Amino acid sequence: MAWIYLALAGLFEVIWASTMKHSDGFTRLVPSVITIVTMIISFGLLAVAMKSLPLGTAYAIWTGIGAVGAFLVGIFFLGEAVTLFRIASVGFIVAGLIGLKLSTL
Repeated sequence: MAWIYLALAGLFEVIWASTMKHSDGFTRLVPSVITIVTMIISFGLLAVAMKSLPLGTAYAIWTGIGAVGAFLVGIFFLGEAVTLFRIASVGFIVAGLIGLKLSTL
């Protein structure tokens, strides 16, 4: 169950990172409120997951999900550049996340 909480925490991290971009430095109310609420949810789910997962593994996977998810949001919704180097770099992050997951079996 901890892995499910961790995955959800990562997904909420992607949401808050994306809405933070749209908050224009917390000057727009709706994106700012969504950012803060989803931050709280993300941190709460991470805390629950950390009850039974190692700190380093949980934190690295949480930030990894957020980083990869934000990268994908940037490409698919914000028109950010798609280059071989960027794709390969994110591939290394994904490989690291898989390695961390496999090391805790």
